[in-house]
Parts: sequence; C-alpha cells; structure tokens
Amino acid sequence: MGPRNRPVKDNIWQVAGSGLTAAEDAAAYLVAFDDMAALIDSGCGRATDLLLTNIESTGVAVERIQMLLLTHCHIDHAGGAAEIRDRLGCAIVAHALDADAIASGDERLTAADWYGRSMVPCPVDWRLEGDEHMAVGDGGIRVVHIPGHTPGSVAYLTESAGNLVLFGQDVHGPLDPGFNSDRRAYQESLRRLLDLRADVLCEGHYGILSGQEQVAKFIRSFLTS
Repeated sequence: MGPRNRPVKDNIWQVAGSGLTAAEDAAAYLVAFDDMAALIDSGCGRATDLLLTNIESTGVAVERIQMLLLTHCHIDHAGGAAEIRDRLGCAIVAHALDADAIASGDERLTAADWYGRSMVPCPVDWRLEGDEHMAVGDGGIRVVHIPGHTPGSVAYLTESAGNLVLFGQDVHGPLDPGFNSDRRAYQESLRRLLDLRADVLCEGHYGILSGQEQVAKFIRSFLTS
C-alpha cells in the first residue's frame, strides 16, 4: 500500500484508518497550522511507518508535529502513541480520566483484550482536566470533554476556512462495562456535541461527514431520549 491521505479541509487530512493503514486502526487526522501541526489519534501501532509516510504525503513534515491529541484510551486510537512519542518527540495529550490506562497499558480499559493484543504503555505529558484551549502554531484547538464511551473521552474542535471542524472519534460508542462506560453521561455528551453545530465531523469509524444537517443527523441517531 502506497502513501495516501484523505483531504478534509485545506489544512486537515485523514492519514490513518480503513484503507489507509492497518485494518483495525481507527481514523487519525492531521491538523497543520503555520509551522506547527497536531496529530489526532495514532491508530493501533501496527502501521506507524505507513502512518508517518501518509503524513509526509500531505506536504507536512512530521517534524512539525508538536502534539499527539488522543481522543480516548482505546488501543485502536492510542496504541501507536508510544512509538510516535519516541520517534517524533511530540507531547502526548489525553484526559486525566483515561491517562492512567494509557500510561499503564491496561488491557481491559484500553480494549486491547478485544483485539487480542497488548497495549504498549505510553506516558501522558499533558493530562486534560476538562474543557481547554490549546494554541498550535497560528491556530487553536478547543477540547470538549464528552464522557460516556470512556470516562476520559474528549472531542477536539478547530476552525478551517470558516468551518467548525469537530473530531469526535467514537461518537457512536459502543458502551461496555469493561470500558467503565456511562450511558447517562454518553447521552448528555451527544446533546453537547449537537449544541456545537459543527460543519464537519471527523469520526473514528464512520469517516468524514460534511454539513451541519448531516453532522446533526448522525449524532441524533445515537440519542435514545
């Protein structure tokens, strides 16, 4: 498989996921601002070389990546974090409620046991406590805490060409006691995501949805009340 990427906006690309890297990888997205960039999620870690090649295919040098922003602790999203941190020297960012699972490689909480694999432990350099704003080069990324799927699930938001782009990787769930999922919190988080009125949703397993109506329809499909 050669290097590939899927453009989202002028400065945003999908660089991992189905058809791009390992089959079990959730989507990973690259956001570039000025002379710096951030990667959102890392895949499971089986195709990191290809992930980095895909990043280079966008024209963004991997050396520009200063942060790896993890949406939650599951291995299909965070399993490659340790290798990326070692190779790029970027900071690993995750919510404090999921950070210990990532740092310890907890096989249950990271869903590694679902995949029959082991999670490589990875230090978390920046433990998010709630909603925050991060400067990345000449741009910014907003953090929105959306517990439910896992206690420390977060979404990331940025603007591109006048569009609000939402990285809500596991909007669809699933919920499982082994993840410490919380159904009530999940439903509240879905309503919070609806209130954002995002123009584009970059989801971890359902791809890229464009237009406020399409984004809202997708989020509403998981509401039960």
